[in-house]
Amino acid sequence: MNIVQQAVTPLPDELIAKFRAIVGDRYAVTDPIDIAPYTTEERDLFRGRSPLVLRPGTTAEVAAICKLANEHRIALVPQGGNTGLVGGQTPHNGEVVVSLRRLDKIRDVDTASNTMTCEAGVILQVAQQRAADVNRLFPLSLGAEGSCTIGGNLSTNAGGTAALAYGVAREMALGVEVVLADGRVLNALSKLKKDNTGYDLRNLFIGAEGTLGIITAATLKLFPKPQAIETAYVGLKSPAQALKLLEISQGEAGNSLTSFELLADIAVDFSIRHGINVRDPLTTKHRWYVLMELSSPRNDARDALESILARGMEDGIVDDAVIAANLSQRQSFWKLRDEMSAAQKPEGGSIKHDISVPVAAVPAFIAEADAAVVKLIPGSRPVPFGHLGDGNIHYNVSQPVGGSTADFMARWHEVNKVVFDIVLRMGGSISAEHGIGVLKRDELPDVKDKTAIELMRSFKALLDPNGIMNPGKVL
Repeated sequence: MNIVQQAVTPLPDELIAKFRAIVGDRYAVTDPIDIAPYTTEERDLFRGRSPLVLRPGTTAEVAAICKLANEHRIALVPQGGNTGLVGGQTPHNGEVVVSLRRLDKIRDVDTASNTMTCEAGVILQVAQQRAADVNRLFPLSLGAEGSCTIGGNLSTNAGGTAALAYGVAREMALGVEVVLADGRVLNALSKLKKDNTGYDLRNLFIGAEGTLGIITAATLKLFPKPQAIETAYVGLKSPAQALKLLEISQGEAGNSLTSFELLADIAVDFSIRHGINVRDPLTTKHRWYVLMELSSPRNDARDALESILARGMEDGIVDDAVIAANLSQRQSFWKLRDEMSAAQKPEGGSIKHDISVPVAAVPAFIAEADAAVVKLIPGSRPVPFGHLGDGNIHYNVSQPVGGSTADFMARWHEVNKVVFDIVLRMGGSISAEHGIGVLKRDELPDVKDKTAIELMRSFKALLDPNGIMNPGKVL
């Protein structure tokens, strides 16, 4: 997607020198070749430009950068693992990039409080492993967990495959440390579950995509480590049948049901066709699939899962199913799911949507959206998959076979309107877990409550009066 880029005033050498003095020569990047990885992203959907990438190693250095930038009105783009999907981490107009990857310390692990305090640059997978090392669970889980960072997860309020049981990133953070635009540091790294001392400032910055301040650390919730995890791959006829299976699963397993993913056959086919060492766990093809997982502090997850599937078969809901026999098989089930986004790329252009509707409305949404999209662009291929348990569907549309990618992608906004109109009519959201960035910025005023937009603009003006914090994103 092309973003209209504005003319940018070159950054004076003397200012570059001042920024360089804050982080040290080694951590001020000016060579265009070295800058390139910070201005592009994996899908190559967005390409930016920047004269300078700063890689601070402490909160104090981030504060000094913001203070200097604010004094000279130099725009900053905070960046974590650069895995965002809506262009929020890209310097579209020559902004200075502030990479948080060197803030990678785990400051504290407190098993009595069940908390872990991480700096913003800690890789999600590292946080997961550190929790496991002390027999705890940090349940946030994403396809990009090997490269995305805690700061980025919180800035975008990431969701993931375990949101059904544990909630989204916002619900996993007890406190944050944030550097404001003027360089002041807000220390709200509380371990407390109960704290009624005024406004909850933490939630103002979580999900703000770096437009109000830069998250430099967070106190995260830890949970008991499951003793048993059981995973099943299920074939069935329709999303409506999948919804019935979800109701049975929640009734029998309760909070032990940690993931419930709905997968269209075309999404599975793409993963098998283009993924590495990906295969269909079932011997026969089905129109729809469910990937479900139960996690329990006791060794009773297997019995519960078998009971759910047996009832599903008795009721004519489940056509076929297989339960992972070991860790390797469980990982292969999830690999099929995790490959789905990347597997669409070899199929040509893909217009992607990260939407949510009430759980009960998911089957009707998919049916209506499929019909509307194919009517708009005959031959287009809807590829819906995602988190049925919380109503979040990644409703992607691949181009017609043999068609022009450029012509198809040029109709991005037309497809958006068709899909978003259905979403809004059903009381849903145009962004469930990826954020707004620049990709959905222009649509936001049309779908958000007008008073809410006014308040958002007021917060932005109060906290960032010079407009230096990730300008042009969200609002």
